[in-house]
Amino acid sequence: MDLYYAIQDIMKEEVELVSYKKDSLAGFDAVLIPGGFSYGDYLRSGAIARFSPIIPALREFAKSGKPVLGICNGFQILTEAGLLPGSLQKNVSAKFICKPEPLVVNNADSMFSSTFKLAQIINLPIAHGDGNYYCDQETLKQLIANDQIIFKYRNNPNGSVANIAGITNKAGNVLGMMPHPERAVEDILGSSDGVGIFQSIVNYAKSREVVAHG
Repeated sequence: MDLYYAIQDIMKEEVELVSYKKDSLAGFDAVLIPGGFSYGDYLRSGAIARFSPIIPALREFAKSGKPVLGICNGFQILTEAGLLPGSLQKNVSAKFICKPEPLVVNNADSMFSSTFKLAQIINLPIAHGDGNYYCDQETLKQLIANDQIIFKYRNNPNGSVANIAGITNKAGNVLGMMPHPERAVEDILGSSDGVGIFQSIVNYAKSREVVAHG
């Protein structure tokens, strides 16, 4: 609901909750997968959620080139569903971490980060026990070569390879990130830096709409 209200109340955009039991995402401009503990994370974070009825529709939606954002457990689901490379493992501390964390904008040209400047420091909260991003060296080389690493941790709280906090697929329209932008949309929350991510998505969706109808 944090994510829902961030889009409705802060971004002033139309937003709708979609049940995991649905089999279509027709008519939407973007799909946002929230954090949480899907299916209790009993097997592996996001592993059971990838068998949800909505996942085939999500794959088709991603193929269409429209924005897909997975936050925290949503990032884990995207990796388990094969929409993003790599995996999320337990934090190196083996403890749940919940605190504000500074991030470095590593790519300011994506549809998720266009409102930021390259190397800008933004502050978003993290809240995870399995946020340690891992991929093999060949995959990491590809992520770097294709500029798919959008956000990096400045202080790497969980042991993620190459300080990775958020990556996209090769096409650039699917972003997975462990930090929570929806919990940083007003100054009273400690930071409003999350707005930049949502505004980037809105800007992209509206520019696409103009092209489609222009």
